Amino acid sequence: MFHVYILKSSLNGKSYVGFTAKEVNKRLEEHNIGSNKWTKANRPFRLVYYESFACKEDANLREKFLKTGVGKKLKKLILENYF
Repeated sequence: MFHVYILKSSLNGKSYVGFTAKEVNKRLEEHNIGSNKWTKANRPFRLVYYESFACKEDANLREKFLKTGVGKKLKKLILENYF
């Protein structure tokens, strides 16, 4: 399975969209220990939302969509309605 997820920083409220083939909670742990430069500076994170896909290409396309103008509006609605 492949997952697209949205994290929200408890530090400053910023959000992060990512893609992984790992379990989502495992990837969240990696972000919270500082696995990349951006998430290291904005941690700790909590998992807000995720979607699962059987196809890697579909998951990649969904992640890319959530980073577009329309996708960011959808992400904002998700963040407003879940937290």
